Amino acid sequence: MEATTFEPKTSVKVVGSSGQVSLGKEFAGQQVQIEQREPGVWLVRKVVVVPQNEVWLHDPRVQQDLLAAATWAQANPPQETDADALLLRLQNAAEQQQSPRGPK
Repeated sequence: MEATTFEPKTSVKVVGSSGQVSLGKEFAGQQVQIEQREPGVWLVRKVVVVPQNEVWLHDPRVQQDLLAAATWAQANPPQETDADALLLRLQNAAEQQQSPRGPK
């Protein structure tokens, strides 16, 4: 893998009367974190915000489970099911479990 180099860019911006600074159209619609390091010094970084109720999806174990489930789903496409036949099979299985078992 080739190392990429980045040339730092410096620019002077004017803070508008409403307190806004434009970073340029290339950043339009993106979320950023603004960290005030000291008075008059800010660090602006692009961020990805994950809703709290979705954080668990980013756990490596959950990622493995999701990958396994997706792989299984691709290898096992859905099939048409005869609901009446399925119900009959389930009823028969339930009856067999409930019946007393004698010696074989």
